[in-house]
Amino acid sequence: MALGGKPLKPSGGASASSQAVSSPQVDFELEFFVQVLHHMPDYVDVLRVVGNLLTLKGRFAEGLVVDKRLVQLRRHDPLSHYNLACSYALLNRRDQSIECLRKALEIGYRDFRYIREDHDLENLRLDPRFETLLLEYEPA
Repeated sequence: MALGGKPLKPSGGASASSQAVSSPQVDFELEFFVQVLHHMPDYVDVLRVVGNLLTLKGRFAEGLVVDKRLVQLRRHDPLSHYNLACSYALLNRRDQSIECLRKALEIGYRDFRYIREDHDLENLRLDPRFETLLLEYEPA
């Protein structure tokens, strides 16, 4: 089962950085939670944890798979759409990232400070649509 994902942004999860984390603890946790998903593949909380761990390990393509699944399971969850936007950004797929970020904002994601600081969105900030989108939704 190929898996991947994003951090739990607002609740203190780690963002992707330029270096993947190599840690026996992270490896252990990832293996454990992947086994849980083999038995309960739609367990949203575990999917989010696995996504966080895969992002920490720099396994962004797998992260995209998990984030797409989370959006399928939680179509109206702003965090799921936000994390999908981050996955696309990490893979330098700006069009899809902007589209998912717009959806996250439309359905209620409002942590604008985090959006502006999130390392996952670093390359998206170079796109003029990023600032335009934030100005459209951010309170004055």
